[in-house]
Amino acid sequence: MAGIRYSIAGTLLAAIVVARGNRLPGPRAWPSLAVLGVLLLGFGNGGVVWAEQTVPSGLTAVLVATSPFWMVGLDALLPGGARLSARRTAGLVVGFLGIVLLVLPEIQLEGGRGFLGGVAAAQLACIGWAIGSIYARRRGHGAAAQESVLATAAFEMLFGSAALFGAAFVHREYSHVAFTARSAGALAYLIVFGAVIAFSAYAYALKHLPVATVSLYAYVNPVIAVALGTVALDEPFNLRMLVAAGVVLAGMALVRGGGADTG
Repeated sequence: MAGIRYSIAGTLLAAIVVARGNRLPGPRAWPSLAVLGVLLLGFGNGGVVWAEQTVPSGLTAVLVATSPFWMVGLDALLPGGARLSARRTAGLVVGFLGIVLLVLPEIQLEGGRGFLGGVAAAQLACIGWAIGSIYARRRGHGAAAQESVLATAAFEMLFGSAALFGAAFVHREYSHVAFTARSAGALAYLIVFGAVIAFSAYAYALKHLPVATVSLYAYVNPVIAVALGTVALDEPFNLRMLVAAGVVLAGMALVRGGGADTG
């Protein structure tokens, strides 16, 4: 399903790029775009998809919320990366605690190889997403700076979908694929809003914003999900959720205001 999602989204986005009169990346750019597709979507999205099969959604949200630590930490270790400041580190910790508070009732711990494998897959997803994001950020300031963001995102999705289809083939998942009206609608939503729009926006942000700022998407997503659930599905909204959202926003403010150390 993830492979289907990104193959359709990548094709649609490529068609939009061509319709607007822009050029698609040439063969010389394909190897680096393939690496990005495998890291961001093959490992990043694929790891979360795998984890969701055995790990409760609340705990998965917490595990994915560790991605800012991976992104900022790995970037700080690399030459030319932004060094960590105490304020920025505190902001990451505060934001993470806000996510834990937000999804606290949904967090369930259980044993079993499947559960532990899901936890490991979620962290592998975060590492892959972090490395891919840092590479995309640095690549966007090099020879690829003039590439269309939409064209780049389209090819990343196409290469990522190939990796996801390969994993599905290895695990023999094709015989288990089935659609209902509800699952088809959910897939269509993810194609349009989760891939064509959101992933393109993420690619644009990586090109123009610091890694630490972009990493905060992992804190924003759960808050938006809770807000949408309350507005669209009449899901309950209580004081704990309000406080959690405030804690997340406070952590984000600290990260945004905590520039890199210089000494």
